[in-house]
Amino acid sequence: MDTNQSLEWQKKYCDEYAIKNKLNIKGCFGGTYESAKSDERKEFNRMLKFVKAVKQNKEKIAYILVYSLDRFSRTGDSAIYIAGELKKVGVNILAVTQPIDTNSHAGALQQNIQFIFSKYDNDLRRQKTVDGMREKLRRGEWIGHAPKGYSFVKGAEKQTIIVNEQGELIRQAFEWRANGMTYDQIVLKLASYGMKMPKQTLTDTFRNPFYCGYISHSFLNGELVKGKHPALISEELFFRANALKKTEGFKCNLVNDNLPLKIFLKDVETGAPFTGYLVRKKGLYYYKVNKIGIKVNRSVKMMHEKFRELLAYYTINSNHLEPLKIQLQYTWDNLTETNTGEKKGLSLQLNSSQDEFRILRKRHALGEVGLDVYQEFKTEMETKIKSISEKLEELEQNLSNPQDLINYTCKLASNLVKVWDLGDFYQKQIFQNTLFPTGLGYDSKNEQYRTTEINSVFDLIASVSSHLTGLKNGTSRGGSEKSRFVPGTGLEPVRP
Repeated sequence: MDTNQSLEWQKKYCDEYAIKNKLNIKGCFGGTYESAKSDERKEFNRMLKFVKAVKQNKEKIAYILVYSLDRFSRTGDSAIYIAGELKKVGVNILAVTQPIDTNSHAGALQQNIQFIFSKYDNDLRRQKTVDGMREKLRRGEWIGHAPKGYSFVKGAEKQTIIVNEQGELIRQAFEWRANGMTYDQIVLKLASYGMKMPKQTLTDTFRNPFYCGYISHSFLNGELVKGKHPALISEELFFRANALKKTEGFKCNLVNDNLPLKIFLKDVETGAPFTGYLVRKKGLYYYKVNKIGIKVNRSVKMMHEKFRELLAYYTINSNHLEPLKIQLQYTWDNLTETNTGEKKGLSLQLNSSQDEFRILRKRHALGEVGLDVYQEFKTEMETKIKSISEKLEELEQNLSNPQDLINYTCKLASNLVKVWDLGDFYQKQIFQNTLFPTGLGYDSKNEQYRTTEINSVFDLIASVSSHLTGLKNGTSRGGSEKSRFVPGTGLEPVRP
C-alpha cells in the first residue's frame, strides 16, 4: 500500500539524484492511489503520452527517473516491452536506487529480470491470497457477499450466515418453479411481493447449489463442498426446480488422469471449455468443445504432443543453468538491498509518527488538548501508523534462503516436459495453472495453442536462454527483444 509519505520519500530520492547528476526534470507524474500492478493507470499513461509528445517536438528526454523499477511497473513482460519501445526513441528508465547501464546487453537483461521479479512477487502474493480463500471455501465457509436471501451476522466470532426475509420469498420461488411455473410468471409474482429480480438473475439463483446447502466456486475447479450455512431448500426441491433426476446429481469435474487439459483448455473462437470422452471400441480418449453446435474433437495423443512442444519452448537449455543461477542471485541481492533502504526510511517515519501520537495522548491527558481535537487527530494518526506498519510488514516478507528457490526454479525450468509427464491429474493441474495462470486457448483452424498470460518467471527464463544462445551464436538482439506472444502497441500498455 503506497502512502503519501512513501511517495514523498520516493520523490525526494529522485529530486536529489537529478540535482547530483545535473539532470533537468521536465515533469513529475504519480498518483497516491495508483498501483504499479497494472499499466492501465492515468498518471502512467499521461507520462507515456508526455514523453511521446515531447519527442515529436524534437525536445530531448533521456531518462524516466523512478525510485525503483517496481515503482515503474510490476507487469513483467508488458513492462519489458514498454521499456524496449522507450529505448528505441532514446529514453531509458533509470531507477535511482538500482542504477543499471541499460545501454549494454548485460544491463538490459538485468533490468528485464528485475521487472520479472517484481511481477513474480505480485503473482506470489496473489496466489497466497487465492489459496487462503480456496481453503476457506473447502472448510464450508463462504467468501464475498452472501447470496441473495442470506445475510452475514455482523460481529459474530465465527462466520455465521442466516436466512433473511428475502430468503423466504426465494424459497417460495423454488416451489413455484418445481410446480411448473415459468420464469416470467415467477418474476412477476416476486415483483408483486416487492422483490425485483431480473429473469437472468432468477435463472442463476435456481442453478446455485448454495440454496440447498452446498458451495460451488470457480476457485474449487468444479468441486462441490458441503457448506456450514443453513440450507434454504432440500436437495430434492433443488433437483425438481432444475428438472433434474436425483440420480444425475450436480455437474462436477470428474478426475481422469487421461484428460488433464479438460476445462483448463478453451476453444479460442467460442471460449467454451474442452471436456473429454472415451471411445470404448478403440480404447482411445478424445477432447471435445463442450458447446452445442460446435464440432471440434481432437485426439488426446495429438493434443498432448502439441502441449509438450509448447512446454519445450519454455524449457531452458541445461548449458545455461549456471549463468542463469548467478544472474538470478545477483538480481535477488540487488532487490534485497533496495528493500533495506526503503525499510530504513519507513522505520524513521513510523518512529516519528508514534512519537507524535505519544505527545498528543500526553497533552490530552494533561488537559492541554480537548476531546474533540484529540478524537480528530487520533483517527488520522492511527490510520497513518497502520499504513506505514503494513508497508513495513510487506517488505519484511523476504525468503530466508533464496538459493533454494533459485535452484528449484532452474531445475524445474530445465525439465518442464518430464515434470508434466510424471504428474497425476492434480499435479498436472497445479503445474498447468502455474505456467499458464489464465489457462490455454486452442485454435482449431490453425491447430495450435494460444495463451494470453504466461508465468512471468518462466517466460523470462526462456527469453534469457534464447538470449544466451544468441550471444554464443552472435545473433542476439538485446535484452529488450519482444516476446512472440506479445502484440505490438507502440508506447501504449500491452493488452491481451
